[in-house]
Amino acid sequence: MAFAKRGLVQVYTGDGKGKTTAAVGLAVRAAGAGMRVAFVQFVKGGARSSELGVLERLDVRVERPAERSTGLLGRGLTGEDYSAAAEAWKTAREIIGSNAYDLVVLDEINVAVAYGLVSEADLLAALTSRPSAVEVVCTGRGASEALIGFADLVTEMVMRKHPYEHGVPARRGIEF
Repeated sequence: MAFAKRGLVQVYTGDGKGKTTAAVGLAVRAAGAGMRVAFVQFVKGGARSSELGVLERLDVRVERPAERSTGLLGRGLTGEDYSAAAEAWKTAREIIGSNAYDLVVLDEINVAVAYGLVSEADLLAALTSRPSAVEVVCTGRGASEALIGFADLVTEMVMRKHPYEHGVPARRGIEF
């Protein structure tokens, strides 16, 4: 099956909800079209998000090295956070360069770069040297200006209102 000859770099960033959800939607669409899809998750540890099982059932390759909760939400980064990010980045680089996938989602890579878990220079080098048909999506708050400048498409999610502000906790199947 023939797909786009030129893969683009997409960035989904901002403080609003929906960055990973948008990337999952794109992964589902691509898998439905017969594309080969990989989804590499950075910094999201703890309970698996509900969408990962669906992606796996669609034969999307899912890589998620951070199995335990990350320190980003409280106590600060741990050695385990650095190890998980290094493993995720090693896997992501191999996947991007392999030309075995048409679409590669780097979920929360922007956060990993912002916290120094992945080098911005390494990310940009991998994106620059990727096979030309490989589409890459980078999600997460705080996308760097360099990545935004490099990308072909940038979408910024803006939070106007969120139930967290009113004490509504994250709900399984809706927020995770």
